[in-house]
Amino acid sequence: MTNLFTPIQLGAVELDNRVLMAPLTRCRADADHVPTDLMVEHYAQRASAGLIIAEATMVMEGNSAFWREPGIYSQAQVAGWKRITDAVHAKGGKIFLQLWHGGRACHPLLNDGRVPVAPSAIAITNDEVHTPEGKKAYTVPRELKDEEIPAIVEGFRVAAENAQCAGFDGVEVHGANGYLLDEFLRDGANRREGPYGGPIENRARLLLEVIDAVVAVWGDERVGVRISPLNSFNSMKDSDPVALATWLAKRLNDYNLAYLHLMRADFLGEQQADVISPVRAHYFGNLILNMGYNTEEAYTAINSGEADAIAFGVPFIANPDLPERLREGAELNEADPATFYSQGAAGYNDYPTLVELEEVVA
Repeated sequence: MTNLFTPIQLGAVELDNRVLMAPLTRCRADADHVPTDLMVEHYAQRASAGLIIAEATMVMEGNSAFWREPGIYSQAQVAGWKRITDAVHAKGGKIFLQLWHGGRACHPLLNDGRVPVAPSAIAITNDEVHTPEGKKAYTVPRELKDEEIPAIVEGFRVAAENAQCAGFDGVEVHGANGYLLDEFLRDGANRREGPYGGPIENRARLLLEVIDAVVAVWGDERVGVRISPLNSFNSMKDSDPVALATWLAKRLNDYNLAYLHLMRADFLGEQQADVISPVRAHYFGNLILNMGYNTEEAYTAINSGEADAIAFGVPFIANPDLPERLREGAELNEADPATFYSQGAAGYNDYPTLVELEEVVA
């Protein structure tokens, strides 16, 4: 039977197992959004994942949404990421970079006063943003003009080229969680008219243009796409998330992508629907599922054919050797939410592996 530890071919990339590390923003880059020594150690510790999908990474300068998240638009950032990919590869791991634009989740205090951009001038209202001045309300974004959108697409293309220079095995286009591409996709955030607003095929136009640009750099077999049709994080909602998920599943078959990465649920529990069934029925490539999977659920999803791989988030924060723990049925370390975005080494690189725990006992 197919299980979590069966090898899998994702496009042009062969993986040893199906326990993937989901992209996890941890705010450990420096003030110039350059990856740090802490990040080199962190990702190398988790190289046993079938695939590491590295955290959301700014494709363009001036679009920070998390204060100290990494970028991939400067040569210093490329060099910083190259140290990470080298460290992961030295341990036999595979790593993709998640390409990201924060859209309306960006804040002027993080971007030298620059007003964030979005499909429509609608602010996030169900959360606050962390800034050097403490938590602040999100601001009302500026609606992008149609003629500005090609520059966004070009930003993703250049970032894709930079990711190649940094030694990644591929890239994931971030179309989820209320950031720019997702804002265009869902009608709760996209109220514009014209070629990028209205029906699903128009709202999806920017995502597809970005995919085209990235595929032109990498080839489609080294490109993944992440979507979250249900997630209400960042004040997101769609009037018909199942229809949106189904349309995207069908349309993405036009590519030969490495995978489609689907978030199955809503962080906040506001939208309930089955998006897995229609996506599995209509998307013919590799399907990665994510969001709150425990070991039993993950095994069932793989064995039943519902998913081809499972991406784990929080479990990988606290368990650098997660595949080994799942294989042995070992107890998992508990993650400390207080250190998720704390910017230091604590709660980042100090979770023990099974081997380290056994040495302490011995």
